[in-house]
Amino acid sequence: MSDVNKTVQKWHASFKKGTDFDSWGQLVEAIDEYQQLQKEVQSTNSSDFTEEQKKNLGKIATCLEMRSASLQCTQSKEEFKLEDLKKLELIKNILTYNKEFPFDVQPVPLKILAPGEEENLELEAEDDAAAGAGSTGTFPPRAPTLLPRLPSEPGMTLLTLRIEKIGLKDAGQCIDPYMSISVKVNGVDLNPMQDTPVATRKEDTYIHFSVDIEIQRHVEKLPKAAIFFEFKHYKPKKRFTSTKCFAFMEMDEIKPGPIVIE
Repeated sequence: MSDVNKTVQKWHASFKKGTDFDSWGQLVEAIDEYQQLQKEVQSTNSSDFTEEQKKNLGKIATCLEMRSASLQCTQSKEEFKLEDLKKLELIKNILTYNKEFPFDVQPVPLKILAPGEEENLELEAEDDAAAGAGSTGTFPPRAPTLLPRLPSEPGMTLLTLRIEKIGLKDAGQCIDPYMSISVKVNGVDLNPMQDTPVATRKEDTYIHFSVDIEIQRHVEKLPKAAIFFEFKHYKPKKRFTSTKCFAFMEMDEIKPGPIVIE
């Protein structure tokens, strides 16, 4: 098998791995796989492909970028769905594909790498962390979107959640960390997502928030809902905010006093 065929085979395996994560709801892992595949496709040795193949590879990179963005922004107006992305199974046949590309998108330009530069791709994730550790924040600060407490109604229960802290092994490397809180039923948002202020205190493996979230529906109107907590941070090399992890609580888990969720 030629080197280019091995490369295409590797891309297809990565694509399948990412869509599997996506369909299982492992969104953090799916985003990581899509972004790594996009990076590899963009950084391919362009002399191995025809002009038409390079154009299709650039369009595949665009679609991977769109799906990653959709997973990170649940309120995206131009959502790129998983069933759309699965049409890019054509990547395994990129060397013989001669049909019209399934989406009308602009191709991302491919980069031409110097000899030996391919090996540097797998090191960029570590570079992100290193860049973050010494960053002083040269990007615009983001504003919180917390909503006020609802008015009291007779016989109805208000719900306030306090987020104290999150534990992460690389807590000190996270830049501009914050939490996004949403209330969903069967994957549908019941209220606008709320973002906390950026955490200002990191201590050992903890990032402290100490912030109250006012849920925008009374408890009696949330019988089958789940409350999602997404931890997000800024990646300077990729220049966007990424969802690192998330957790959720169902209504029967909510009770007065402290609770630990994973």
